[in-house]
Amino acid sequence: MNRKVFAMLLGFAIVTGATFNLAKYAVHYFSAASAAGWRFGIAAIVMVSILVIQKKVKWAVIRKNGPIYILLGVIGIFGFNAFFFFGMKHTSPLNGALIMATNPLVTSVLAYFILKTQITKWQTAGIIFALFGVILVLTHGSWEVIRTLSFSKGDVLILIGNVCWALYGVLGRKYVKASSSLENTTYTMMIGAVCLALLAINSPSPPLSNVTMSAWGAILFMAIFTSVLGYLWWNKAMEIIGVARTSIFFNLVPVVTMILSILTGMQVSIFQMLGTIMVILGVLTSSGFLKFAKKPEYLRKSTSKNA
Repeated sequence: MNRKVFAMLLGFAIVTGATFNLAKYAVHYFSAASAAGWRFGIAAIVMVSILVIQKKVKWAVIRKNGPIYILLGVIGIFGFNAFFFFGMKHTSPLNGALIMATNPLVTSVLAYFILKTQITKWQTAGIIFALFGVILVLTHGSWEVIRTLSFSKGDVLILIGNVCWALYGVLGRKYVKASSSLENTTYTMMIGAVCLALLAINSPSPPLSNVTMSAWGAILFMAIFTSVLGYLWWNKAMEIIGVARTSIFFNLVPVVTMILSILTGMQVSIFQMLGTIMVILGVLTSSGFLKFAKKPEYLRKSTSKNA
């Protein structure tokens, strides 16, 4: 895998890893709809500004992809984030991260049926390996934690958001034509931001005078880093290496969340360290960044003759 793509997806995992805790914090001061609306309203303004400054507004691209931009904006921006923020209102970061960790598996299955993308044995192995690693990281290797997990209204909403995020990548890959990652991100974000703003306007919300500066800081971080940079990096990676190989990097998100927790004083168990190693190896294997050497042809022939 191209090192530049690897760096972009690592950056995506880092900024997204902080989003679970930031979102949980933000919904203490904003309504779920208001938090999502502010985040993507700010992000959409930034994206449109970048597109205009770079003089990359192409009306032919908008006319050709207009309907699919609307669909992707409704599913991938509005749908994913509405379900995510409402879900985080009713569940824990642990449950949310566990559910979102299945995204590479959901994406690979959808890509198989919609894009007819074959899932290689290394991708399958990497996805399974990384998924087990995520479970170890989040549960500390305790069966009791897994056994006592219960699925709430929030968990179901996060699961629906997870499917929306997978569809955003797969449908965009199939139907968007002659469009750059910058254009894809900007136009879908504009659609999603309008939908989220309408939802926020029509939803009860605490007064903004009660919102702290740190809560606004959480919104700004999610808008600039997770939404603008994160979505740009994600869409660019899908453009270069495909949906299935890109999606596996979502498994790094809970690992980043764990590392951030360590920096704030959380103790780490041996199971979490083992799980982190499994996730990293799974991502490297499935993405093709880590390649296992094959035997030279003459050695394979020699082995065959001796048998």
